[in-house]
Amino acid sequence: MIEMKVAGIALDAITRSPIVLLKDGSDRRALPIYIGQEQAKAIIGALEGQKPPRPLTHDLLNNLLETWEMRLERVIIHSLQDNTFYAVLCLSQGEVKKEVDCRPSDAIALALRTDSPIWVMEEVVADASIPVDREADEEERQAFRNFVANLRPEDFTERGRSSPNES
Repeated sequence: MIEMKVAGIALDAITRSPIVLLKDGSDRRALPIYIGQEQAKAIIGALEGQKPPRPLTHDLLNNLLETWEMRLERVIIHSLQDNTFYAVLCLSQGEVKKEVDCRPSDAIALALRTDSPIWVMEEVVADASIPVDREADEEERQAFRNFVANLRPEDFTERGRSSPNES
């Protein structure tokens, strides 16, 4: 799994649909997730630290967690099927741990309010992310090509072999 942070909300240039953009810790990959207008407002509100006069839905959920002494340990975006992302809330109450299915947008909005980490399965990142730093990606590919080009057969045999004096 890869921990990601919310980079912000963008609008699709053609459809004008909101997109929440998650970035990995190295800022090398970004994961765009299309969301609804209300979820975009909820995420922006959390990013900006807005406190509504009355609790909105995600604030209400946060209040329920606090009242029942539950903790959102993390959010996991675990799969992508037919262009739909799937997520779970990983909750704990004392020693009891539960996972609750939810939309990624709601999970992200709640994670921001509870300062909980957002994790994404590597397969999802591989399937749906976009490169942010193409130059760094190319440098990494070139370094790997150089590494492979300089490998020798004895590099493989020396690592696994132990000396006769070792037991």
